[in-house]
This record gives sequence, C-alpha cells and structure tokens, in this order.
Amino acid sequence: MTSIGASSGMVDWNLAVATATRLVRPGPEVSRDEARAVVAELRRHAKSSERHVRGFTRLATEEGHDTPVLVVDRPGWVRANVAGFRELLKPLLDKMEERRGNGPGGAVLGAVGGKVTGVELGMLLSFLASRVLGQYETFAPATRELPAGSNGGGRLLLVAPNIVHVERELDVEPHDFRLWVCLHEETHRTQFTAVPWLRDHLEGEIQSFLAETDVDPMTVLERIRDAAQSLAGGRPEGEEDDGGRSLVELVQTPAQREVLGRLTAVMSLLEGHADFVMDGVGPDVVPTVGEIREKFQQRRAKGASRLDLALRKLLGLDAKLRQYRDGERFVRAVVDEVGMDGFNRVWTSPNTLPTKSEIAKPADWIARVHRKPES
Repeated sequence: MTSIGASSGMVDWNLAVATATRLVRPGPEVSRDEARAVVAELRRHAKSSERHVRGFTRLATEEGHDTPVLVVDRPGWVRANVAGFRELLKPLLDKMEERRGNGPGGAVLGAVGGKVTGVELGMLLSFLASRVLGQYETFAPATRELPAGSNGGGRLLLVAPNIVHVERELDVEPHDFRLWVCLHEETHRTQFTAVPWLRDHLEGEIQSFLAETDVDPMTVLERIRDAAQSLAGGRPEGEEDDGGRSLVELVQTPAQREVLGRLTAVMSLLEGHADFVMDGVGPDVVPTVGEIREKFQQRRAKGASRLDLALRKLLGLDAKLRQYRDGERFVRAVVDEVGMDGFNRVWTSPNTLPTKSEIAKPADWIARVHRKPES
C-alpha cells in the first residue's frame, strides 16, 4: 500500500486507508477475464459519454483543462478519497491540533490519538466504499497512482465492483447500466473541466466553512465515534440519537450556516444537472433507460437496512438524496423556460450560481439572471 504522506496528529491517514481496505466488503464474484472486460467497457463508455454529454449540455472543455478517467476498485476509491480529505481538511485539523492541548478535552484527545481516529475514519470509509458508483474527485494532489489534469486537480473515478454489484442487484441490462452511470459521472467531469473557476470556488467555500468553525475537537471526534459504533453495532438497542443532526451540522456557527446554504445550492445544482443530463441523453443511447431509472430511483429512495438509513442521516447522505431531487427540478424548470443556452448562464461566474432559495424557486433565478436591463 502506498503511503499518502505524513499523518496529522489528529488523524493517522495511513491507518485510515489500511483499516478501510481491510474492512471493506469484497466485491461481487467475477472471473479475471470478466473483470478485464468490465474495466475495458467502462473506459469505452466514459470516452463515448464525453461526446454525448458535451453535445447535450453545449459545454466545451477549455484547452488544457481535461482530466483523466480512472477505473478503480474499492481500495482505490478509499485511497483517492483519503488523499482528498487530507488535503481539504488540513487547515481544520491544524486548528484542532492547536486547541487540543489548551481546551478542556485536551487530555482525552491526547489519549485517543490519531491512531484511534484513523481506525474510526477507516470504518466509515469502508462503509461508503461499497456504495459509490462513481465520483469526480477534485482535491487530492496529483501522484503517479492518482494522476490529474495538467492545470490542477481532478480525476473521474469509476468504481467497477460497485457498478457490477448494483447492475446485478437491479437485474438490469449490464451494458446499458454501465453507460448510464458513465453519463452521470461524465457530466460532473464536464462541469469542472468546462467551468475552470468551479473547483477553486468550491474549495474556497469549503475552506470558509472550516475557517468559521469555533472548533470543538471533542464534538467532531464524538460524532466520528458515534458513526463508527453504529457501523459496528455498538449503539445500544433503543438508544435515541440527537435529533438526526449530521456530522457537518454539529459544527455550525451562524456564519457557517450561510456558507453551508451556498454549498448546498451548488451541490444541488451539480447533482441535479447530472441527473437531468443522464436522463436527457439516455433515451437516445441507452435502450433500457426507463427500466433502469425506475429501479434505481426505488433503490435510492428506500436505502437498505435500518443501519444504512441511520448512517445516511448521520453522515448527511440523506441531504444528498434531496439534492438530486431539488437540483433536477431546478434544472428542468430553467431549461423548459429559457432553453439550454439560457440555463448555461449559471456557469458564468459565482454570482450567477443559484442560491438555496432559488433552487426551490427557479423562477427567482431566471428573474435575477435573465432580467432585462432597464432602459
């Protein structure tokens, strides 16, 4: 296993990778030849999706901003995300480290240490690693194993075993399902490569959120522990949670809520746009798109076990499901009203991104961005 760099005192990142890799469930049984065929097909579909998505969205990648497509297994997804988390969370963890020795929880945190936190984070990543079909990872620095675009971070990850698992679970046509997934993920890749300011804007908002945190290290670690204990069956039967707050919500200040509102709007836009494009392109290139969409929506809505639902709430994944629905409605309403070119004004600058309230009321965004200048 390749080291991802020196570990922070708050989190042993290498141990997080090792723990997640050890605990993650094995993927579906496939022969070596079948595995090679799946990887090759996903690469072909990712390539063909570029043309379909860019033609439908009318978004063109600027020269030099293209990024690689990586077909990975579950441990590969873990390594990429730990590298991204480590980069993104460094300012917060440095801040927590400074306060660890001075705050009331300093002694306890010293005893807990980065190794325990690394194990707990690894447990959560092992849970997520078997569920993600694909992801546009933007923040991990480029390495030999994790290449990125020439102008900065970014790579598209397709998690082959998870895609095979879901296509079997849904009992859908495998080749159609693989292309359908690639259309969604390629839309995210197109968003970031065609709109070069988007990555820096998103990172800036996240760093603003973290900078505004009046960091209580014990609160953060307690929530990580709660999630890990839930995953391991450690929460006593019948014990109530704290009202359903997610890990993110527990570290909010009033200033953070403003930033989180903007982040929620952006993520709703990105996810909803990907769903809209996937369904818009689908009928022309995916013969069984109707069946796939219906079965996938049912799976997405119901989740799996009680544990799965509890962890989705704790980690904020239930909010992500709302983002798909709300964002797709926003995109569809705007395109219906002003066309695709009119919708694409959303990518002009951070000022033309929809607010959280505009996601719910697309007409307000249209009125603001498309209003005619006064004579």
